[in-house]
Amino acid sequence: MIEDISVTFLDNYKDRTLVSPIMVEGLPGIGQVGKLVAEYMIHMLGAKKVAEIHSIYFPPHVIIEENGVARLVRNELYLFESDHRQIVFLVGDYQSTSNEGHYLLTDCYLDIAAELGVGRIYTLGGFGVGHLVETPRVLGAVNRDGLRPEIEAAGVVFERDEPGGGIVGTAGLMLGLSASRNIDAVCLMGETSGYLVDPRSAASVLSILSTLLNVTVDPTQLNARAAEMERVIEGLIEGERMQHDEELSYIG
Repeated sequence: MIEDISVTFLDNYKDRTLVSPIMVEGLPGIGQVGKLVAEYMIHMLGAKKVAEIHSIYFPPHVIIEENGVARLVRNELYLFESDHRQIVFLVGDYQSTSNEGHYLLTDCYLDIAAELGVGRIYTLGGFGVGHLVETPRVLGAVNRDGLRPEIEAAGVVFERDEPGGGIVGTAGLMLGLSASRNIDAVCLMGETSGYLVDPRSAASVLSILSTLLNVTVDPTQLNARAAEMERVIEGLIEGERMQHDEELSYIG
């Protein structure tokens, strides 16, 4: 029988006890900013997968792997451990396809956080501004006023009217629903056009998150991806400019 939401911890995690871990949520969203940051950190820190989450609230299709084998869409938990820090990363294929699913899945994620003894959650995302951003700011929101000075000191911007309209999806709901569980939560949003995958915005968020977590993550590969994306964008802009010039020449 299919469950609405199922969480399966892998054998490499069973009977483990964590000490005041931090959770980082980086599910797909605007500009894929949060997903890029979380997955990059998992790769660079060598975090290990410890759980899989399946749900009927995910889109009704399968993912085809490189070897041609199909699998259900899923979200995953990864664990990084060092002498001074334990970080649980929540990443995956999708967020919910429905409003109800968003609430139920977020409640499940917070159940996991409470079970693991998480004391603080960082949710990551993009803040779409509708145009290309040369130097993306990182905007912030918190679920408790006392958190703001620490987050601002790391370089996060708090603007009265930004983000306009609030924060949609898991990144916002984890912020709102965690307060009643006495779990501190912070949302970090990198400015992005919202049109393309944005490694530059992700690099800005990565820099601040690394500072807040007190972990060292080499940004070289992410910066290289940002530079590559810039070249792609410049090529697109130049192509549009040439097409426009040709159309004007034809009209003349």
